[in-house]
Amino acid sequence: MSISAENTTHESVAAGLTVPEPTPEEAAQLEQLYKDFDKENLIPLWTEIGDLMPMVPTPKAVPHVWRWSDLYPLAARAGDLVPVGRGGERRAIALANPGLGGTAYATPTLWAAIQYLGGRETAPEHRHSQNAFRFVVEGEGVWTVVNGDPVRMSRGDFLLTPGWNFHGHHNDTDEPMAWIDGLDIPFVHYADAGFFEFGTERVTDEATPDISRSERLWAHPGLRPLSGLDDTTSSPIAAYRWKYTDAALREQLLLEDEGHPATVSQGHAAIRYTNPTTGGDVMPTIRAEFHRLRAGATTEAVREVGSSVWQVFEGTGSVVLDGETKQLAKGDLFVVPSWAAWSLQADSEFDLFRFSDAPIFERLNFNRTYIEGRTK
Repeated sequence: MSISAENTTHESVAAGLTVPEPTPEEAAQLEQLYKDFDKENLIPLWTEIGDLMPMVPTPKAVPHVWRWSDLYPLAARAGDLVPVGRGGERRAIALANPGLGGTAYATPTLWAAIQYLGGRETAPEHRHSQNAFRFVVEGEGVWTVVNGDPVRMSRGDFLLTPGWNFHGHHNDTDEPMAWIDGLDIPFVHYADAGFFEFGTERVTDEATPDISRSERLWAHPGLRPLSGLDDTTSSPIAAYRWKYTDAALREQLLLEDEGHPATVSQGHAAIRYTNPTTGGDVMPTIRAEFHRLRAGATTEAVREVGSSVWQVFEGTGSVVLDGETKQLAKGDLFVVPSWAAWSLQADSEFDLFRFSDAPIFERLNFNRTYIEGRTK
């Protein structure tokens, strides 16, 4: 697809055509026709096609950056003033995209929030159709209990709560902890596919093991238990630990130093979290990745159908969003709407977590990528 389509609109094409003006009698008939359409709750395509079928995606969501230095103090204030428990369920503060009219959505398909749990607090168990995950940028001391399996949450860990799994959180320390949640809430909402069910008032297992049962069974590279040969919709691994993510990224850059093809581009290492039963994405609606750029490295400018949310895990750098450069530091989050151009620039070694709705668009065959200077 040529990006030059962005310079063409339905209106510009129509303006180049010569259409005779209707006679007074035809104009009166047209006016009545439109009134009759309205009476019967009908809308003609020819008055709407520019919005319904644009030449390229024209999202209402806009690129935006949320600063961790602003988010965390606000979450801490909420921790002092707002109890966690039944009703509200979670002390989670959603990132609301400024272009989406006040909805609590980062993009039309993705929900992202900072969740804050105080010392010795418990968020009660529940389950829902929506797929969810946690990513921890700092802190420790909380266990999330997923279908009765206590899972330690620590810095750099990526933790899954697939749809319809009971889950709750308990803080076993005196110190608060915050992390980001990602869900497909908007997609499920617009599809009218949501179900919700309350669980226990606390959590079904308040143990604090270092390694969860799901990791003990599944988290061995290249090895699959014969007791689990059926493919699963979502990954059976409850936690993808930072030490393995860090090692994989480090080895990619070392292999690049040795002259072997191991990185996405020069100085840019990246991994995708996968479901070991299928080799595909960890959940049916959400893709998760981790990216590391060497100091001074840059990425190509990319446009993609589908949206994504990024969080800086460590280091400093910048993102260019539709031509506007935004400086970034640890914890900062930014959103890339569908077909918005983005690229990254690293000042120091730059680590970033990313999640997106790519599995939805790939399964529907709506996915499309444009790389500036390479894609025609």
